[in-house]
Amino acid sequence: MIKLKVHKKKMIVPIVVSVIVILYYMVYFGFLITMLDGLWKYILGVIPFVLSIIMVKVCRERINEIKGGEEDDLSKY
Repeated sequence: MIKLKVHKKKMIVPIVVSVIVILYYMVYFGFLITMLDGLWKYILGVIPFVLSIIMVKVCRERINEIKGGEEDDLSKY
């Protein structure tokens, strides 16, 4: 039971960081999209979407590592 609480606490940080980075992407590229016209709007609209998907994938991998007991994955290197 205690180990489960520790894992949940360690999972909060990757989730919070992921949300902050995704919001940053959306705001930054949204600001750029409002300034540009034409094809660039669509190209810049795809970039934050792709980066957000990648960030969610990385966050899920990190959570799976934490659940698997690999809290300190830097010790392998």
